[in-house]
Amino acid sequence: MATSFTTNLAPSASPIAASSSRKSPLLFSSRPSLSFPKSSARKSALAVRRSISSMLIPMVVEQTNRGERSYDIFSRLLKERIVCINGPIDDNTSSVVVAQLLFLESENPAKPIYMYINSPGGVVTAGLAIYDAMQLVRSPVTTLCLGQAASMGSLLLAAGAPGERRCLPNARVMIHQPSGGAQGQATDIAIQAKEILKVRDRLNKIYQKHTGQQLDKIEQCMERDLFMSPEEAKEFGLIDEIIEHRPSSLITDAVKPADVIGRGGDNNKGAEEAVAV
Repeated sequence: MATSFTTNLAPSASPIAASSSRKSPLLFSSRPSLSFPKSSARKSALAVRRSISSMLIPMVVEQTNRGERSYDIFSRLLKERIVCINGPIDDNTSSVVVAQLLFLESENPAKPIYMYINSPGGVVTAGLAIYDAMQLVRSPVTTLCLGQAASMGSLLLAAGAPGERRCLPNARVMIHQPSGGAQGQATDIAIQAKEILKVRDRLNKIYQKHTGQQLDKIEQCMERDLFMSPEEAKEFGLIDEIIEHRPSSLITDAVKPADVIGRGGDNNKGAEEAVAV
C-alpha cells in the first residue's frame, strides 16, 4: 500500500471564543502568568496561535485497491491507535483526546493505546478529564514523553499503564503545584483559595498513587518547579523506561512486515514475537 504526503494549506475553522469570567481557571502549566490580560487580548492571542498551528497540516494519501484515500496526519496516526498531546492542555484539547480514547476502546478494548506527550501543561480540569478517561478505558494506555511533559503533562505521563511509561533521552519532566487567581468580594476570593488547596491535595495524591513516593515527599517536591532529566524522572517513579530506539512493543500494525501479518506458522513465529504489539 503506497503512501504519499501532501500539505493542507487551508486553515481550520476559526475557534469559538470563550466567554470572559471573573474567575481565572486553575492552571497547571510550566508557563508562568505574569499578568491578567483583558479577555479580548486573550482571545486574540489564542486565535493567532491556533490559526498558525492549523495552517500547515500534512495530509497522507494512501493508494488502496479501492483507489485513493486521504487523511490528515493526526487521523492517520489515530488509525494506528496513536494519540498526540501537543502544546497547552485546554478544554478543546481535552475533548478531542477523550473522544479519541473512547473511540479506540470501542474499536478494540484489548489493544493498547499509544499516547505521545509534548506539553507544558494547562488547565487543571481539562487535564483531569483526560486523566480520568485514561483510567476509565479498558485499553492499556502507553505513554511516551518527547520534548517535555511539564505540570499537567507530567501527571498524564505518570498515569500510563504500569511498565509502559517511557521517555526519550533528551526530554524533560517538570512537576509543581497548581496556580490560579480570583477577584471580587473577599468571600469569593476565600472560596477560590479553599478550592485551589483542595485541588493541590488531589493532585498530590494522584502523583503518590502512580509514583509510589511518600505523600510528604510529593508535597515537598511540588512546592516549587522541579525539573527532572529522564533519569531523575525514572528514579522518582514518573516513568518506567528511557528509550532511544523504538521497542518492539511500540511497533504498530502499519510497520509490521507483510509476511508476518499475512501468514502464520512456525517459520514466522520468531518474527511475530519481534514485532508484536
